[in-house]
Amino acid sequence: MKSANKGMDYWTRRISDQEMPALCSTIRTLEKLAKDDVSSMAILGRSIMHDNALTSRILRVANSAIYNKGISPVTTVSRAAVVLGFDTIRNICITAKLLSSLLESKNLTPSVYQRLLKLMALAFQAAMLAKMMLDGYDEELQEEVFIAALLYHLGESAFWSTGAELAEELDSALSAESDAVNRLNLVREALGASFNQLSQGLARSWGLGELLCKSLSNPDERTPEIRSIFLANKLSEALAGAALKPEELERRLKQAADMLKLDTDEFRGRVLRCSNATVKLAEAYGAKVLIEYLPDTDLLLPQERGAEVVVREANLAFQLKKLRELTGFAVEKTDFNKVVTTALEGILEGIGLDRCVVLLLSPSRRMLQPRIALGDGAEEMRNDFVLELEGRGTLLKDCIENQRLVWQGEGADQAVLGEQLARKVPASGFLLAPLQVDNKVIGVYYADRASSGRDIYPDDFDSFSHFVQLANICFSVAFRH
Repeated sequence: MKSANKGMDYWTRRISDQEMPALCSTIRTLEKLAKDDVSSMAILGRSIMHDNALTSRILRVANSAIYNKGISPVTTVSRAAVVLGFDTIRNICITAKLLSSLLESKNLTPSVYQRLLKLMALAFQAAMLAKMMLDGYDEELQEEVFIAALLYHLGESAFWSTGAELAEELDSALSAESDAVNRLNLVREALGASFNQLSQGLARSWGLGELLCKSLSNPDERTPEIRSIFLANKLSEALAGAALKPEELERRLKQAADMLKLDTDEFRGRVLRCSNATVKLAEAYGAKVLIEYLPDTDLLLPQERGAEVVVREANLAFQLKKLRELTGFAVEKTDFNKVVTTALEGILEGIGLDRCVVLLLSPSRRMLQPRIALGDGAEEMRNDFVLELEGRGTLLKDCIENQRLVWQGEGADQAVLGEQLARKVPASGFLLAPLQVDNKVIGVYYADRASSGRDIYPDDFDSFSHFVQLANICFSVAFRH
C-alpha cells in the first residue's frame, strides 16, 4: 500500500472543500444560525428550501412518531423549528444531510461502500443509544448528545466516502488484519493521522460544537454526556460483534447499566426498545439501506433452553378474520371461553403482541385470577399472574371501577401501578381493559410485549380497544335472558 502520509490538515481540507462541500456548507450555516436567536427560525427555512430532497426528509422525520408527540403535522421547516425547537430541527437537518451525502457517495467499490454502510449504521444506532441513556435530562442536551454520537466516527466515514484509490487499498489491508493495534498503525501509515484525529479536525473546521470535540479528545471524562457518547459507540460495536464476542457485549451492557444505576436486564430491555425505534427513524430519514446493517439485537432477547423468541408482527388480515368471527358470535349466543379465546387470538397474532390474558374477579372482588392466557410464557401466566386489588388511585382499580381502557407506556409511576401490578409488567408498557357483561365488570383483559421489549403504539391500542369492546358485546348477548 502506498503511503500518502498527508496528515490531518490535508484530509480535513480535502474533505471540506472537494469531497463533501455541500455538507460542510450546510453545517456551518446551521451553526451560524444557532448564534442568532432572533432570525434563526425564518432563515433556517429559507436556507434549505432550495433542496427539495432534504426538505422532504426533514419534514418526514419531524412528523415521525419519535418527534411528533400527537401534534398536528408540520408542513414547513420553519414551522417544524417553532414546534420542535431550533436545536432539534438543526440536528435533524445535519443528520439528514449527512446521511444523504454519505449514502450517495459515488465511484466506491462494493467492498468500500459496504464498509461505509456498516459504519453509518453503527453510528446511527450509537446516536439513538446515547440519547436514550440521557432520558430524563433536558431535550437540548439529548439532541446535542445524539449528534455528537452520530458524528463520533465522522472522519472515518468521510474518508471512505471519498472513493480515492487509497481508500480501496486501505480497505483491503484492514480486511486482512484482525489485530486492533496493527489496524490503527495501518491507518496512521496511510493517512498520516488516525481516524479519531481526522474526526477532531473536521469537528473544529465545521464548528460542530464543544461536546463532540470533548468526546473525541477526552473520551474517558466522567460527565454523563461524554460517558454516554463513549459507551453508546462501544455498545453499538459490541452489538455488531456479539456473535463472536458475547462477553464484550455483556461487559458494555453492565457498564452502561451501572452508569444509569439500573439492573442489567432492565437496561437490556431499554436497548431492545431503542433498537426498534432506530429502525423506524432510519425509515423516516429515507435510509432503509442501513437497516440490514444495524446491529443484530437477537442476542438481547431472553432465551429459554435455546428456544428462539418469536417476534409477532401486526397482521391486518388476521385481525379482520377474528373481528368477523366475534361479530358472528354477537349475533348468536356463544360459549364464554370461545369468545375469550377468539378475542385473545386476534390481540396476540393480529396486533402482534407477545402475550395476553383474561383475568376474572374473585367472588369477593378483591382478586383477579387468570382464566385464559395465550402467547409467550402462557403457562406461567396461568399459574402466576394473580393480582390483588390494591387501594384507590391504582390503574387496576381505575380500570374496573371506572370501566376505563388503559394504555400504559414506558416510565410508569410505580404508585399508580400499585405494588402487585408493578412486579408483573414489563418496562415497555402494557394494555388493560375491563371485561364487561352489560354494565358490570367481571374481569380484565391484559396484553404486553414483555418478551421482545418492543414499544406499544397508538394503532396497537386502537386495535386492542376494538377487540375487547366487540368481545364485551358478545358477552352481553350471551348472558341476556
